[in-house]
Amino acid sequence: MSPTIYEYSANRLSGEAVSLRDFAGKVLLIVNTASKCGFTPQYEGLETLYEKYRERGFEILGFPCNQFGQQEPGGADEIGAFCQRNYGVSFPMFEKIDVNGEAAHPLYQHLKSSAKGLLGSESIKWNFTKFLIDRNGEPVARYAPQTKPQDLEEPIRKLL
Repeated sequence: MSPTIYEYSANRLSGEAVSLRDFAGKVLLIVNTASKCGFTPQYEGLETLYEKYRERGFEILGFPCNQFGQQEPGGADEIGAFCQRNYGVSFPMFEKIDVNGEAAHPLYQHLKSSAKGLLGSESIKWNFTKFLIDRNGEPVARYAPQTKPQDLEEPIRKLL
């Protein structure tokens, strides 16, 4: 049996280590983010989804990444302040990670192999790629950066 996402951990922007097991039983949307990207306004839609469904067991996990056009150059404090100030982000944000290459975070290695992209591709193509995870910690869908957060409402509701 392949591992679930609960086998992994990551550090919040504050530096605190968090086991993804802490999110067991919840529907998750895991997103690689950036502060200086054309898709950055999706933070607003993500926060709207989070506020609408979190009481029903929905969480969004944001993972800043600087691998695409160097669009996340700041440190943890800067990223956190940007997300809060500009978009009122209240969902959990994690430390900046790599999502591709040899240094890719183990969680992303798992996500990419479990929910492949277009034409079976594993690599993440850009910021704001989204992975939808069911209550058992299994990736069920992968969405392109162009997919707007509001377009995910129906798939999220079905899992809740």
